[in-house]
Amino acid sequence: MVDVALGTALAAIGAGVAVGFAGLGSGLGQGIAAAGSVGAVAEDNDMFARGIIFSALPETQAIYGFLIAILLLVFSGLLGGGNPLNVTSGLVAIGAGAAIGFAGLGSGMGQGITAASSVGAVVEDEDMFARGIIFSALPETQAIYGFLIAILLMVFGGILGA
Repeated sequence: MVDVALGTALAAIGAGVAVGFAGLGSGLGQGIAAAGSVGAVAEDNDMFARGIIFSALPETQAIYGFLIAILLLVFSGLLGGGNPLNVTSGLVAIGAGAAIGFAGLGSGMGQGITAASSVGAVVEDEDMFARGIIFSALPETQAIYGFLIAILLMVFGGILGA
């Protein structure tokens, strides 16, 4: 019974790592992008809507972390619907949480930096908006990799679909 309780507790840690680190990356990235947007709006009031778009881009990393955390909590039995996990599955859950958590941390910060620079470029040349969005979307790929690895770990580690 201790083995099952420990595995489920490890899944809770994995969920916390997933949402905590991915949320940290999103929050920092959004803050960086919003800081650039405020400067752009001070220069040109018409930049408000575009600044909001750039500032919202780094939110996706927190969403990925949140989704992985919810899956871990549900399929570990902490929120119902799953079975308690053994220690091995609990360690896999920590790996899944770390995969999206750390990937989301770096990706969110990188996306925020790029979005802030893009806002500045759009103030100078409105034709840079679409290109700025594309450049700002590029750091997202690292979070997507982390999200996919987290899902694969949960599937092949016996947490999902067990």
